[in-house]
Amino acid sequence: MTTLVIAIIILALAFDYINGFHDAANSIATIVSTKVLTPVQAVLWAALFNFAAYWIFQDHAVANTISKTVNKEFITLPVILSGLIAAIIWNLLTWWYGIPSSSSHTLIGGFAGAAICHALMTRGWGLSWNQIVESQIIVKTILFIFLAPLIGMVVSIFITIVTVMKNVWIRLGIIAAATVITFFLFDRFEYSKMNTGLQKFLKIDKYNKDISAAEEKLKAKPADSTALAELSLARNKLEKATTTYKNIRPMIADYDRLGASAIAKKTYEEGWLKDIEVSRLKDDVRNANDYLILEAQSVQDKAKKEEAGKAKQLTEDYKAPLQLYLDGKISADSAFASVQRIYPIKEQNAEKVKNKIATFSVEKTFKKDILKSDNRIFAWGIVGMSVFFCLVYLYSEKFKNPTARSLSMMFKRLQLFSSAAFSIGHGGNDAQKVMGIIGAALIASGAIQDFSHLPNWVPIACYLAIGLGTMSGGWKIVKTMGTKITKVTPLEGVAAETAGAYTLFFTGQMGIPVSTTHTITGSIIGVGATKRLSAVRWGVTVNLLWAWILTIPVSGLLAAGVYYIVLFFNR
Repeated sequence: MTTLVIAIIILALAFDYINGFHDAANSIATIVSTKVLTPVQAVLWAALFNFAAYWIFQDHAVANTISKTVNKEFITLPVILSGLIAAIIWNLLTWWYGIPSSSSHTLIGGFAGAAICHALMTRGWGLSWNQIVESQIIVKTILFIFLAPLIGMVVSIFITIVTVMKNVWIRLGIIAAATVITFFLFDRFEYSKMNTGLQKFLKIDKYNKDISAAEEKLKAKPADSTALAELSLARNKLEKATTTYKNIRPMIADYDRLGASAIAKKTYEEGWLKDIEVSRLKDDVRNANDYLILEAQSVQDKAKKEEAGKAKQLTEDYKAPLQLYLDGKISADSAFASVQRIYPIKEQNAEKVKNKIATFSVEKTFKKDILKSDNRIFAWGIVGMSVFFCLVYLYSEKFKNPTARSLSMMFKRLQLFSSAAFSIGHGGNDAQKVMGIIGAALIASGAIQDFSHLPNWVPIACYLAIGLGTMSGGWKIVKTMGTKITKVTPLEGVAAETAGAYTLFFTGQMGIPVSTTHTITGSIIGVGATKRLSAVRWGVTVNLLWAWILTIPVSGLLAAGVYYIVLFFNR
């Protein structure tokens, strides 16, 4: 590893540690302020379910979002380093004043600011905003700075009002109705995500981009024969992919009955994946030969850039021998020998490439891709939690004589489950982001091929850092969240944490990056507002709002300044 990569890893873990002051502290604020658990117990409880989220969430959504904020040609090691330093500075400032800002938004602002500075310095001022960053991600992220806490607030108000209803049967009926609606909403999110994933698997989005690129070339030079050929080829590919998409889409809509295995098998047997099969195998083969590493290194190295361009062009010819192999006309060894002649396979990658060819199955690849969008664990988890809460209410109010003390004890126990659910949502949304940063740095440096090769020490180090941060410095924000916004009782803690968990799962299934900080803040404001509007300390809330608004632009400006300093010392 280079010195710069080591510095990024150290700073990434430092950022994760500081993130413990912020987001992890928020995840335990209500359960500590209601004295259900001691601070140490709450930290261990939150850490347990943060770590459990590692297996529950199929996609590393936050890491992917942050990595896609900036177009890959402008992501360099100095850009990553500058974004991290700026994020750390802003997090420390807001921690010092006890303001729960968003670590996720800090990183997004930092990366965007450093990348924009890098792009303008290397390519001049002629670049558009869209050429440097993914504006849709930035706009959506900014929009949900306000919508995430609003959703959390509305849901927490609803939960609180329903919970305090005197008639337990009406309460149970409303909970059942809300659970059914939520279940069907998650079912629609699942279909939407699978639908989008299917289009990406078939490369429909890529072909549309190719068409747009060719059309742009033709606007500048209408008689460009190369551009005309590219446009025609992209349109033909898009037409075939669209036909395949229309054939598979009805099965995706019936996923709950059919399942991933049946859909993949049917799709393969009908030959609908035939057009994409050789292209997927070609990608697997060249990536196993370190193509992605070469592509990442090409951003900062002109020689690597030329080699990456050559590799991209030549490896397209891998398709001919690989198609013969898929058709059963030649053996795997013959296919390997053929691709070796087209563009050489590195000696250390030979066995890996041979294994990719011999074990390739487009059916299994497609099945795995479908399963990424499966959210039944969340949908049925919500159903299970609702049933559990209903049984607790029935037992406490129908089988026992309810007293103020017994009801208070009931909600204290329920808060253990609501805080666990929120910690799972928090872990799934935030605990992955530093893993993504370290992974991006390792890929950019050529240490690993892609995120699937992330070393085991990375997640262990990240979870350890965030836990240590929570234990050693998050109490300023715990105080802000648990007492300064509004005084929280165990009942209100259950409502706030359940609303926060619901919002995180809800927005996660929509693929929207949101802040756990903003979400739990809105939820706490909601439970305070149900008592009376004056129960919420709106002066504190306004200060929080200003911190949220300023986080992305201030982090961006800080990162731009830091980038100049990093370049000065990295000459």
